[in-house]
Amino acid sequence: MTDMTQLPPFPDRLAIDPRSPYYNAPVLEHDVGIKLDDKERTNVEEYCISEGWIKVAAGKARDRKGNPMTIKLKGKVEPFYR
Repeated sequence: MTDMTQLPPFPDRLAIDPRSPYYNAPVLEHDVGIKLDDKERTNVEEYCISEGWIKVAAGKARDRKGNPMTIKLKGKVEPFYR
């Protein structure tokens, strides 16, 4: 298990898309997990802790640029390192 002192702190908002202004490479280098209302989610595209939401892919639907369509789920967001 990795030492928690060398892991970067979680930002308030994080996205996995490199084109997003909320993309944070140092955090995503580690294995990040997200819990929404105490249930672990594995398909999270973006999260915001202060506003209490996550965005997840909506099936196989794509927008006109080829990116996955997302839906916003609200609840208590808890990021953690695995």
